Amino acid sequence: MVAFPQTLDDAIAQAQSATQAAIAAGYTRLQIDLLLPELKPTPVALQYLPVFSELGAGLKIFFTDAGAAALARRDWGMLSHQICSLDVAGARQTTPVEELVSPDDQVFLFVAPSTVEVSPVEQVCTVTGDRPVILLAPRLEDIGAVGIGYTARKIRERFLSTFEPCYYVRPLDQAALLRCYPSPWQIWLESDEAYTLAAEELLKPSSEKLEEILLRVGGVQAAPKRSFIEEMQRFLRALVQ
Repeated sequence: MVAFPQTLDDAIAQAQSATQAAIAAGYTRLQIDLLLPELKPTPVALQYLPVFSELGAGLKIFFTDAGAAALARRDWGMLSHQICSLDVAGARQTTPVEELVSPDDQVFLFVAPSTVEVSPVEQVCTVTGDRPVILLAPRLEDIGAVGIGYTARKIRERFLSTFEPCYYVRPLDQAALLRCYPSPWQIWLESDEAYTLAAEELLKPSSEKLEEILLRVGGVQAAPKRSFIEEMQRFLRALVQ
């Protein structure tokens, strides 16, 4: 059984294991969500990279802009992996997609893509074939709020639905939602500064389903709710201790 991550290091290690298991099972589009406040995706990406250490230059890492890619090259030292940017100008891809993907590339890792980068990410995916593509710590929760039309939004949502959420951790009010492939979705309850497994679901539970589960396993007399920001900050402090 998957243990609840006690530190951020634990969560990243679980994400690595989930990635390996999902790729071994044949999945080629994976998503890793660490929904924690003030999380810096670049250090997380560096700690995650050893899962592909044997690939060398076969791993191509995309950042959302040239500045972030340049900082990673400077701070990460002599890595053999390729570090690139998506070259996004507004919402347009300024570099031909054929120049972003080469036959020698084996795995593609996108670090913290937002809704703005969904279109260029999709363009890259059209030419990657069956080679694995991974979205690491994407910022896609507000896709419905992006100023695009209904049809375009549905197209983006349809594309993102092709990604398997192989790792997901998100704090709730005195609880947390966890998924570590191949395990199902798990709801954990907080008690005495620890988390205990309360329920499992084959599919990601909706907010209504989560509320129903928490009421059933935790009792109807819920503690006063913290604000979402307060809960996220408390959860992150617990992970990084």
